[in-house]
Amino acid sequence: MFHIKKIILKPNNTSKFRLAVFILILGLFSDKIEAQIVTINSGWQFVLGEKNSNNWETINIPHTWNKDDAFDDVKGYHRGIGWYKKQLFFSKSKENLIHYLHFKGVNQEADVYVNGNHAGNHKGGYTAFNINISKWIQYDAYNLIEVKVDNSHNVNIPPLDADFTFYGGIYRDVLLISKPKQHISLSDFASDGYYIDYYTISEEKVGIEVKVLIDNFENSVSNNSLKVAILDAENKTVFNKRLKLKSSANASEAINIKFSEIYHPKLWSPESPYLYKLQLQLLDEAQHVLDEKRQHIGFRWVQVDADKGFFLNGKPIKLIGVNRHQDYEGYGNAVPMDLQKKDIQLIKDMGANVLRNAHYPQSRELYDMCDKLGILVWSEIPVVNKVTDTKAFFDVSLNMQKEHVKQYYNHTSVVMFGYMNEIFLRLAFDNKSTKVEKEKQKNAAVNLAKQLEELTRKLAPNHITVMAGHLNELYNETGIANLPMLFGWNLYFGWYDKDIPDLGIFLDDQHKRYPKRSLLLSEYGPGADVRIFTNTPKKFDFSTEYQAKLHQSYYQQIIERPYMTGMTAWNFADFGSEFRGDAMPHVNQKGLIQFNREPKDIYYWYKSVLNNKTPFVHIATTYLDGLTLLDNNTYPVQIYSNQSSAMVFLNGKKLQDFSFKNGVATVDMPFENGRNTIKVTTETISEEKTIEVIKTKALDFKTFSRFGINMGAHFYFSDKEHQITFVPDQPYEKGTFGYIDGTVFNLSNDKHQGVPYSIKNTDSEPLFQTMLEGCTKYKLDVPNGEYKVSLYFVEPQIKPTENIYNLNAVATSEGDKEQRIFDIYINDTCIENRFNMAEQYPEKYGIEKSALVRVENDKGLTISLKSVVGKPVISGVFIEKID
Repeated sequence: MFHIKKIILKPNNTSKFRLAVFILILGLFSDKIEAQIVTINSGWQFVLGEKNSNNWETINIPHTWNKDDAFDDVKGYHRGIGWYKKQLFFSKSKENLIHYLHFKGVNQEADVYVNGNHAGNHKGGYTAFNINISKWIQYDAYNLIEVKVDNSHNVNIPPLDADFTFYGGIYRDVLLISKPKQHISLSDFASDGYYIDYYTISEEKVGIEVKVLIDNFENSVSNNSLKVAILDAENKTVFNKRLKLKSSANASEAINIKFSEIYHPKLWSPESPYLYKLQLQLLDEAQHVLDEKRQHIGFRWVQVDADKGFFLNGKPIKLIGVNRHQDYEGYGNAVPMDLQKKDIQLIKDMGANVLRNAHYPQSRELYDMCDKLGILVWSEIPVVNKVTDTKAFFDVSLNMQKEHVKQYYNHTSVVMFGYMNEIFLRLAFDNKSTKVEKEKQKNAAVNLAKQLEELTRKLAPNHITVMAGHLNELYNETGIANLPMLFGWNLYFGWYDKDIPDLGIFLDDQHKRYPKRSLLLSEYGPGADVRIFTNTPKKFDFSTEYQAKLHQSYYQQIIERPYMTGMTAWNFADFGSEFRGDAMPHVNQKGLIQFNREPKDIYYWYKSVLNNKTPFVHIATTYLDGLTLLDNNTYPVQIYSNQSSAMVFLNGKKLQDFSFKNGVATVDMPFENGRNTIKVTTETISEEKTIEVIKTKALDFKTFSRFGINMGAHFYFSDKEHQITFVPDQPYEKGTFGYIDGTVFNLSNDKHQGVPYSIKNTDSEPLFQTMLEGCTKYKLDVPNGEYKVSLYFVEPQIKPTENIYNLNAVATSEGDKEQRIFDIYINDTCIENRFNMAEQYPEKYGIEKSALVRVENDKGLTISLKSVVGKPVISGVFIEKID
């Protein structure tokens, strides 16, 4: 019966030897009656739209149809139907097995067909599901598998509305699972078929109990046995037991196993993520293995206290970490697993001890990594922004939470199960519904929250229930914030709301008003574009300096408040949000790292305060290349480190000794023109960075031949299109440049400089989004010579998209648009008569007007905008010296 290979084991390493022996022993009992699990990702056929199309293409899973159209200049992205199909051959020898298709993630509704027969339907894009296809299979033949996927807006399937892109497709792995007729259940909401819990747990001892579900598809009672073992990390058996059981015909039965107590267990924590192994084997009467499961388990317990915060294993721990969305530049949500795993490693390397998977369950392989690396996880379902008051919506939401809890329950890292995020956001911005209708919406949300809370507490004992709300009194007025064990506030003081110090004021007020409520800062952070930098950071400028300012202050405010359980930054990485028009359109740029996973400087600051394992220094000049300084003696540079003090050198000369406070020190650098080398040295480590700087006292074009000004902006913009860094604007100063008149255009007073919308015909939005209005004369004191002068324009009065997340955006109607017509002169030459952007460019369009100009008699350049109707606007100027 058994086929045994001769294996020579060299016991030169005790743990490896034990592991090899254990694997060999398992091999002796691996006659599984041909059970198997096969990934079937390759060679699917796909068509967008209905399946009677002739445009089928061959693709591999994971796959989404929105990886491109969610980022183009055309409003919207395909939300509709796509079809997938594949031929699978089943041998006659597999006829006695039960066959399942396991889908790890399909967004958002799937209908599965086998040989034309409807085999099952699944609603919800972020949890797995199994389809038993056995009854429709034809053996010794190819079988047609078809999957209809629909990511259309459906009022009965959450999420209904959110600040992220709802990519459509089969975007996670697909497996074919074939099992004997008795096996550990695959029918309990696609769970593992077993649930691990504790009847007692402390530093002294742990008592484990496991519930195992056994499915029997035979038409008669089956005599089976179940072998259960727990091994430590060194593969030593700490518990071993065999149970005999009778499986009823065509039934599923639960087996409850209570383990004897394990004394002096090694507890799991972020500092020491010690994992044991649970092994289950189902055997038939002849002791052949029918099915087996293995699971890493860690021993830990958690609790929250409204005054003292979060406790792990009875000890206080401040939770500091990030939120994460699963998409990635160039892939949408169909991201190769190796790239996703790098995310989790980056989060751990940063020093984070908590991860909120927002706003939906993510790939289980990543939860495995969190188990192994020691990252606490808040996992949630995508009931976001609003609720539909229908039985269908409630049923789908409750079913989602059942799938979510059951599928992710056994992960040691998952300590929090959530079910709602900012559920009153749409209601807060609803100007159309009546008071009665709004009351119904509130009641529906609270009613669903109560049901989800009750369900989660029932299904997930020894876990913490959570939800998150935005800055609105509705969460207090309705009492919904009192339902979960832990309530998260998504707060953006200093970005969408008020100022940075108002965070602590708000939290102290909430704690005083609701002293029994445990709180966590579940979202916070400003947008930041690595192409934008400034020594005068301001609210909503998307500069990396403002990002640093806000995060550093928030961290201090949370650390100073013991009642706060912690904070999770929004977001770990930039992510797709199709309707956004920020500095990088279609992308929410609040990430600590970029959409392509290149870290922003703020990532390294978090590492400096959170990761003390290895000495660390980072000079925050990663994106400063091309810095142009006009008559500035110094430029401030931040340095991050987990060390106490350091010395800094510039171009080989020592500048000063300094100390780090809150992980950061700012040094004013007296850069020289050209190549500059910064070196920072501590007692244990040194770091060196080199950047190119243009330093001049005038626009003399002696050490440079190209110069650009970001008009109406206080920040530098590093522009890849023009391969130059545009300098901030200024009032005219003799010998340099500036505006004689005009004002900075603000669409919404103090909240945004310029217009927060996507600009077509360019990837240089930060250049076009800011502008001067009413400027009739702009002077540049350049020397005599010939120049190519390029001017940049955009019409700012547009009708914005329906984007409640651009909270700074002020809606305007077509009738509100101010008509502007003006003539454009460079010196005495008119380069455009009656320039009318609204007439010539019906869409929001980045416009460039260029001319060759000869400067003589030391007159310099003067740009004149002569109004015909309305106020002229201008966004930038780029000058290239020809001779």
